[in-house]
Amino acid sequence: QVQLVESGGGSVQAGGSLRLSCAASGLTYNNYCMGWFRQAPGKEREGVAGIYTNDGSTVYADSVKGRFTISQDNAKNTLYLQMSSLKPEDSALYYCAADLSTSCTLVAGLFGYWGQGTQVTVSS
Repeated sequence: QVQLVESGGGSVQAGGSLRLSCAASGLTYNNYCMGWFRQAPGKEREGVAGIYTNDGSTVYADSVKGRFTISQDNAKNTLYLQMSSLKPEDSALYYCAADLSTSCTLVAGLFGYWGQGTQVTVSS
């Protein structure tokens, strides 16, 4: 049974930083995509960043390139999202997700496993 548990959300002022963590269990495959998504009230869920576990290749949404960094610690089965230079428009519920296919595309419908989300609020 796959379980994804996010942590690390909180409130921060614009320009600040946060690091989100996602503890994963039950993932027995070696090659899959782990991603971070976010959803603000009244908006669709959007992909933020993804990492392919096999080779560590990454993909980012244009809105976060240069500010966010996705990484993984395979020994701890943990996914991270380091967020810097945060903006009020980054405020959202952030989800960790897993896609067991062999590609890493930030389309929510392709991800079959989801965490419960962690709230990020950025004030101006």
